Amino acid sequence: MGDEHAGIDAAEQGAGMLAAAGMPRMPARVMMALVGSPDEGYTAAELADRLGVSPAAVSGAVRYLQSMRIIQRLSKPGDRLARYDLMDDGWRSMVIANTPLYAKLGEYLDTIADENTDAPASVSRARDMAAFLRYLAERMPELVDEWENRKR
Repeated sequence: MGDEHAGIDAAEQGAGMLAAAGMPRMPARVMMALVGSPDEGYTAAELADRLGVSPAAVSGAVRYLQSMRIIQRLSKPGDRLARYDLMDDGWRSMVIANTPLYAKLGEYLDTIADENTDAPASVSRARDMAAFLRYLAERMPELVDEWENRKR
């Protein structure tokens, strides 16, 4: 497996950046630890040991990351322990899965603007945010496709 501490400082720094951007801290740490996982992934106990946290903390983080479609549970015949690894297209799946959220949030912002016509600054702000979110909803799938084509 190589140096069991390889990349740990960079993983912690990356997790800190993700947490600062709004991702819960423990899922960010687990995700970044999995970036450098061995081919067979890590068990929850191995993740807990690597991160110096309790297995319960890892369990919650794993559930969160699975719900976001970033990590997957690996199964090996005869192996009773669950192993986890990043999904090959985890980032892509997450971006695509969140795209409808941007459009729906834009609709809510338009409704806020429609119902607050006596506050011009609020209306302008809500319309600007809504337009930006609709732009993201439109462009994200296109950007993912562009990236996939670029990788080839």
